[in-house]
Amino acid sequence: MTLLRRPLFAPLGLALALGGCQALPAPSQAEDPLADAPPVSRGLDAEGLSTLLVAELAGQRGDYRRATRGFLATAERYGAPELARRAALAARFDEDPALLEEAARRWQALTPGSEAPARLLASLAMQRGDWSTALEQRLTLDGEDTGSLLDFVEGALEAGADPTPLRRRLAEHLAEAEADDLEAGLAMTLLEAAEGDIEASHRRLEQLIERFPEQPEAWRVRAMLALESGAPERARASAREGLAVATGDPRLMLLLAQAEIRLDNLARAEAHTDALLADHGDRPELRLALARLYLEEGHPRPARRLLLPLTGGDDTPPLAFLLLGGIAEQEGEVDNALLYYRQVPEGEEFLFSRASAARMLIEDDRLLDARAFLRIERLRHPEAASSLTALEVELLDEAGARAQADALLDSRLAADPDDARLRYQRAMRAYQDGDLAAMEADLRAIIARDPDNANALNALGYTLADENLEGRLEEARALIERALEIEPDNPAILDSRGWVEYRLGDPEAALPWLERAWDALPDQEVAAHLIEVLWALDRRERARELMATALERFETRPRIDELLERIPALAP
Repeated sequence: MTLLRRPLFAPLGLALALGGCQALPAPSQAEDPLADAPPVSRGLDAEGLSTLLVAELAGQRGDYRRATRGFLATAERYGAPELARRAALAARFDEDPALLEEAARRWQALTPGSEAPARLLASLAMQRGDWSTALEQRLTLDGEDTGSLLDFVEGALEAGADPTPLRRRLAEHLAEAEADDLEAGLAMTLLEAAEGDIEASHRRLEQLIERFPEQPEAWRVRAMLALESGAPERARASAREGLAVATGDPRLMLLLAQAEIRLDNLARAEAHTDALLADHGDRPELRLALARLYLEEGHPRPARRLLLPLTGGDDTPPLAFLLLGGIAEQEGEVDNALLYYRQVPEGEEFLFSRASAARMLIEDDRLLDARAFLRIERLRHPEAASSLTALEVELLDEAGARAQADALLDSRLAADPDDARLRYQRAMRAYQDGDLAAMEADLRAIIARDPDNANALNALGYTLADENLEGRLEEARALIERALEIEPDNPAILDSRGWVEYRLGDPEAALPWLERAWDALPDQEVAAHLIEVLWALDRRERARELMATALERFETRPRIDELLERIPALAP
């Protein structure tokens, strides 16, 4: 396990809190996933009816994968979009995004131009960071449905998407679209600015404002770009112009508050954010979003003022405790911060809050207190004991207390030998120490207790392949193939599958596996493997292009750097 120290005060997405963006609702396990799916009751032969009944029963038992496969098979056989939709509804409850995408693509193929599968495919592409595909799907939506295009581009740029391919595709769309496509035009101004083409962005934006002076979105984009270019006075003026035509517009009020913050007019900024709460409902999510805005701008006092009213009841959002803990820590109030961090309940922010608290104590030269805190938390939250132990081991490593970390792991595994999480962590630590025998022993122990542990199977197979151990490559391939049977779309296992083929001397067989892995998991290690295989296949131009992409995309890239040292000719 690796716990990355993430910024505590990262933007929360105020547009969501203000109701400005759409998102696919997460399904609830308590509801029937197929309740609103259309019934299919005629036109079936015996085989089709049998497949459909099996799918229905599988869905009722919670076997959503089998249900999806059954509905897809029947949809394919009869060309029935209703069944493809039903397959997508079932697939949403499975934990395999690839299965959901397969169902959505079949649904879209059977209903070309339909909005629902396009939105679903766009959402899936966004989740995996494939912004070009997501944009393509957004552009298939007709009429006013492209109205969220501006929000899409804003989200893509905030997530670090490369603006160049998006700008190129949107330019094609604008060339084909009607002249009054305001949303696409505004989205293009953001992409032009992100690419550094400020002159083109400014020229396009001014033309749009001249044509659409009554549209608040045009003024909002102008204010946004002014803030990003370090011109808060211009941003304030643009926000005010927009509010003159759209009184009370929440996004413009937010931008006005941001401009006032940048101009050190905190009293005015707080007046604007108080007005937002008064006009748009004093909702916890809005308070949280506004608090994070102040924290992002480096002003904890107004953030704390916004957050404290949320702590008065029994339904305090966990994020409120986490943010208040961060503020107290920032102010040097260590014990106060600890009280806030401990109140974050089990859930999404639980482990991060405990990591923040323990790391804070260690940085305050209170390692013993940090360890005591985590020990007590294990007693208070026995279901999280394994995760908390793994966290303590990592923090001890960071503090240079590796011997204490080893002792903790050994003692916990002696008490609970079946803890696969901790055993896997010990295996990876042994690998880092160069002790392959100890690593293999722990991984073998995990596999012996759980033959379907794809993570352990893949880790052992990949290590044998990566170390290129003589006489063990076929064994490595067998382990990886077994892992792939269990998790056929896991990109890490796809990468291992390709890498073992390369180690066996067959780069041609390795290439499709690595291409699939890169498409699903564009990280530096997969990139290094793919580049090396492309180079071995004499596809030098593609290898150098991918190397240039990797050097630009990954700040930390040990496998890429090692590959460049071995093959200097790969330098772009």
